[in-house]
Amino acid sequence: MKNKAKWLLCFALIIGSLQALLVPTASANGDPNETFEAEAGIFAAPQRPFPQHTSYAAGVIKPSNVTQTQMDNEVKRLYNEWRSRYLKKNPYVSNQYFVHYNLNQESDDNPQVVTTSEANGYGMLLTAIMAGHDPNAQQYFDGLYRFYKAHPSSINSTLMAWQQIDNGSAIINNVAAGVTAATDGDMDIAYGLLLADKQWGSSGPINYKAAAIQIINAIMASQVHQTAWHLKLGDWAQDSDPQWGKGTRPSDYMLNHLRAFKTATNDSRWDNVLNQTFTIINQLYNKSTGLLPDFATKEASGYKPPQTTYLETIYDGKYYYNASRTPWRIATDYVLTGDTRAKAQLTKLNQWIKSKVNNNPDQIQAGYDLSGNVIGTYFDLTFVTPFAVSAAIDSSNQAWLNALWTNTVSKSTNQNTYFSNSIRILSLITVSGNWWRP
Repeated sequence: MKNKAKWLLCFALIIGSLQALLVPTASANGDPNETFEAEAGIFAAPQRPFPQHTSYAAGVIKPSNVTQTQMDNEVKRLYNEWRSRYLKKNPYVSNQYFVHYNLNQESDDNPQVVTTSEANGYGMLLTAIMAGHDPNAQQYFDGLYRFYKAHPSSINSTLMAWQQIDNGSAIINNVAAGVTAATDGDMDIAYGLLLADKQWGSSGPINYKAAAIQIINAIMASQVHQTAWHLKLGDWAQDSDPQWGKGTRPSDYMLNHLRAFKTATNDSRWDNVLNQTFTIINQLYNKSTGLLPDFATKEASGYKPPQTTYLETIYDGKYYYNASRTPWRIATDYVLTGDTRAKAQLTKLNQWIKSKVNNNPDQIQAGYDLSGNVIGTYFDLTFVTPFAVSAAIDSSNQAWLNALWTNTVSKSTNQNTYFSNSIRILSLITVSGNWWRP
């Protein structure tokens, strides 16, 4: 009997050990959406591997001077170069990755500054989309997710603090710059998590869908004006604040993200945000050029560009580095859905830029006032590639789109910045027919 009892005790211990291994448990970082298995490197096969060749809306075009295979290969090459240059492992936390946006102080004079929530969002979008091409995409994505979770905003801790520094012993939030969230980074992180759910599923170590819904709800709570329904600048801008509550950033107008957020949460308030965003676009764009400003504020007569410095520069009311992304962000929704509510703005924009530069992308300059006068008298790829996405809306832009494709893929990654290279690869994924909505 003693031997039998010992045998039963051993058997129970073995079963208990196996159950402990098989039952998901919270990870060491305390995130309820992640289990220990994620840290052990258990990864899933991609369900939407690159290239996807998405069926776009009727009438949408792609470059006709290259084959689909050539486009896919260029995107792969540019992604590989982007990943090699910017995607870094956290030297202090081995299972975290971040996107370095300040190599050689290109984005910030402070050499300790290394990344932002914007960069983290771009990284999560890219690694989710490029799975299938990149065999390590899920490992990178999960590392970026952990980096986001490790750097929360001090106002809404589900959102990510906008900037991080390397102090020599850890990568931490930059207290001097404010430990608060910026809307665009959080929106891309949320969309990236929705892509990850469709790419790898949420039954594995990280529940991507649950994490996405969590941050989407936080965006609604802290970054959407609850009566005006515009996207605010960040969680630090209170609705009641007479200066900042009325502010909005057109480069955050990711219309397709808003649709995906509604689908994921079934929260009808996202319809309010989507409809209001279309309304703001049509109020705000210059009717002669189609250009939108870096920032806008809600005034008694509607949404208006600021006449002087509002948040960042003297060009806050002009088409500058923030607004340079609007042709990509707004046109992405059109190519996927065919919703015509922003087509007039995009059409005017295409007509104006083709005429302005005589169909030569190398003549595009680094910023314009809303009437179309040049601000920066130099070439910057940041301002070029987004026009390829807006050009895709109509066949009348075919020659222009071909020229933009040829121009942008020819530019050296090493001779351009994090910002221009990130916008280029994200825009060309869309132009090549490989963007998709979860």
